[in-house]
Amino acid sequence: MKLYYMPGACSLADHIALEWTGAKYDAEAVAREALKQPEFLALNPMGSVPCLVDDDFVLTQNVAILFYLDEKFPQAALLGGSDKQVRANAMRWLAFCNADLHEAFVPIFAPMRFIDNEKEHPALQNTAREKIVRLLGIANNALQGKQYLAGVKTVADAYLFVILRWAVGVGIDLSPFTNLTALMNTMNQDAGVQAALKAEGL
Repeated sequence: MKLYYMPGACSLADHIALEWTGAKYDAEAVAREALKQPEFLALNPMGSVPCLVDDDFVLTQNVAILFYLDEKFPQAALLGGSDKQVRANAMRWLAFCNADLHEAFVPIFAPMRFIDNEKEHPALQNTAREKIVRLLGIANNALQGKQYLAGVKTVADAYLFVILRWAVGVGIDLSPFTNLTALMNTMNQDAGVQAALKAEGL
């Protein structure tokens, strides 16, 4: 298997998941400018990471890759094991991270997609920050009395960890979110997380 990634991007969640499986794999960093080049577009026409290649099977989209890894390596219990309710809860938070939290950062990272006038970018970004803080509050409340989102460690926690790193990177204060801070500390101490961060030079 081979994972194509950008350091610190959402593909870091897949990188962590691969470490948790204990499987042998290769990981290749893709420069931002290379994403739109023919060689990479042949793998992923969207021109984005992550992209996972498993023999002749090519898979894109973060949630799909994480689900595939869970199916391929059931012993790793990436989605919480066999309990249907635990798995459903893990999928719920995985979807929350992917569809809600992740998307909320787009106006901060790429305001030009929404507004051409650069003078209006700061207002758009501030609005996005407010939305992110609200969403983080939801995740923080869900962690009350729990170490992990689904009650056990899953790839939803890996995805949330990646997004929390983004939040810190754009200057969002996490100190009011004590449960999120605790999760971040727990994840930072995880051997698989440490291995993935080291491999990506983070």
